[in-house]
Amino acid sequence: MFADLGAALAGFGMPALAIVLFTIVVRLALHPFYRAAVRGEKAKAKLAPEIQKLQKKHSKDLMKLSEESQKVYKKNGVSMFAGMLPMLATVPFFMVIYQVVTTPNPLLDGTLFGISLGSHFTTGFAWVFFVLFGLLAVVAYLTVKWQQSRMTTTPQPGFMTGLVKVLPFGTILVAAYLPLAAGLYLLTTTTWTIAERALLYRILS
Repeated sequence: MFADLGAALAGFGMPALAIVLFTIVVRLALHPFYRAAVRGEKAKAKLAPEIQKLQKKHSKDLMKLSEESQKVYKKNGVSMFAGMLPMLATVPFFMVIYQVVTTPNPLLDGTLFGISLGSHFTTGFAWVFFVLFGLLAVVAYLTVKWQQSRMTTTPQPGFMTGLVKVLPFGTILVAAYLPLAAGLYLLTTTTWTIAERALLYRILS
């Protein structure tokens, strides 16, 4: 199946562009899920002050904290998992795309600026990889800055705070390990993600 899909995309004549366009089409199809996720996240954010009060009040009784938190969410018609379930529904689609850009198929026989889409950074050190890493770093930086702008409180220094800041840059390591086609997909989907989320947070009430 993956080979057939790869062959179909390669049939466009410009495999690199086919990867970008196919990723965009899939992200457009998944847009309703992300829209629902953002609505859920914003609904939970409105309840954050009340939840924080409960956390201070029941800091030593996690069971009581869980019970009271559930009551708050239920009272306001918000699921504790709001924003998470819609995202989980998108996983199968991304598994398919991942297989297409990593499994040997006609699509990976294409090239980008003369570099095979099936090539790896560790085997060639081609200049196009450095451009890709630079662009991924820019997108990761913008993602971190946007995430920080959404924080309502100053985060406390710690492992998790540091992890949130460096995690988006993990795409560079992934791109260095996977074929160039996968790196191109990562660049397209991460760019779409930050742009889409920023827009949805702005327009959704």
